[in-house]
Amino acid sequence: MTALPPSAKGTVPFGEHQTWYRVTGDLSSGRPPVVALHGGPGATHDYLLNLCALTEAGWPVVHYDQLGNGGSTHLPERGADFWTVELFLDELDNLLRRLRIADGYVLLGHSWGGMLGAVHAARRPAGLRGLVIANSPASMPLWLQEMETLRADLPPDVQATLRRHEAAGTFETQEYFEAMRAFYDRHVCRVVPWPRDFMATFMEISNDPTVYLTMNGPTEFHVIGTLRDWSIQDRLAAIEVPVLLVSGRHDEATPATVRPFQDAIADVRWEIFEESSHLPHLEEPERFTQVVAGFLDERVAA
Repeated sequence: MTALPPSAKGTVPFGEHQTWYRVTGDLSSGRPPVVALHGGPGATHDYLLNLCALTEAGWPVVHYDQLGNGGSTHLPERGADFWTVELFLDELDNLLRRLRIADGYVLLGHSWGGMLGAVHAARRPAGLRGLVIANSPASMPLWLQEMETLRADLPPDVQATLRRHEAAGTFETQEYFEAMRAFYDRHVCRVVPWPRDFMATFMEISNDPTVYLTMNGPTEFHVIGTLRDWSIQDRLAAIEVPVLLVSGRHDEATPATVRPFQDAIADVRWEIFEESSHLPHLEEPERFTQVVAGFLDERVAA
């Protein structure tokens, strides 16, 4: 689907920097807006644009680009000590205040964005009404264990190519990219060719990979950045709002990485999309919108 035109867009100051945002729908409608937290870290809002479909179901939607990416301030000279989880939590709090929605909002976080949203929720902010955690692991060590399992099912020649380039650090070669695609086409996006919005985000990461390389690493399955040992499992029991978990049957976020959310959060529902991998909002968009809108109508608007 084509994204609905924005009702507002611009930037808000965040310290010395700027956070770019986009609003679809009416923030004064009486319903809490859905704030979309994109993945990465280091991706952009583009691949989540079709969440605008929730506006047609009566829910305003706010997209934004996290610092270092997309329309927000780029800081390629900053090192690992700058790019922290706390930085992005502070940016989210700032955005909510600046848009004057901190008294009532919903978070929909995808992948890294779901982890970020869960940490935010565990702090029990008064205005949070609900949380959608889409295709997110609760622990990066768990994620890395599962990556090894998924990689072991790739063709032997692909595995060998990946290992060779990872050992040499030659991640920019065409050979490594083609081997990487073998994994991505199975476990990240099963729609071929890749949807335009996903390609837009992919190109944005390529244009400025500072945050992605620093915090994650060169690929989804070769995490050597600062988040490689990060886990939020010990914080999940503090989440009190209703939570919808989403994952795909073929997802790189395997059930083992998602289950800690199910086990620790008191008010939680888990929906698995049978025809999807890591991007069910693009792989099964109509059902995704139906499931999320249904959750919001039942648990947040009630």
